[in-house]
Amino acid sequence: MSSAEFKGKTGLVRLWNALGYSRDGIGAAWKNEAAFREEVLLAIVTIPLALYLGRSGGDRALLVGSIILVLIVEILNSAVEAVVDKASPEKHELAKRAKDMGSAAVLFSLLNAAAVWACVLWP
Repeated sequence: MSSAEFKGKTGLVRLWNALGYSRDGIGAAWKNEAAFREEVLLAIVTIPLALYLGRSGGDRALLVGSIILVLIVEILNSAVEAVVDKASPEKHELAKRAKDMGSAAVLFSLLNAAAVWACVLWP
C-alpha cells in the first residue's frame, strides 16, 4: 500500500485512520518492547496513585503527565531503534549513537518523573 493512498484524507476519515495507526503503534510497542510493557505496568500503578495523592488539579496533572511522558519517550526510542535496525542491521558507530541517545532520553524521562513526584509529594 503506497503512502499516496492516504494523502488527501480529511476530517473524520483522517482522524479514524490516525487512531488506527496509533492503536497499531501501541500494540507493536507492547508486543515487541519489554521496557514498554514494564513502564505500562508502572503507569497502571502510579496514575491512580497520582490521582489519589495529588492535592490539586495541578499536582495531579504534573504527576500523571510525568508518567505519560515516560511512555511517550519509550515509544519514540523504540521507533528510532526499529528504523536504525531496518536501515543498517550491521554494527555501526552512528547506529550505536542513535540508539544510545534514545536510551538516554528514556533515562531522562524517568529521572524527570522521579523529580516531579519528589517535588510534588515532598514539598
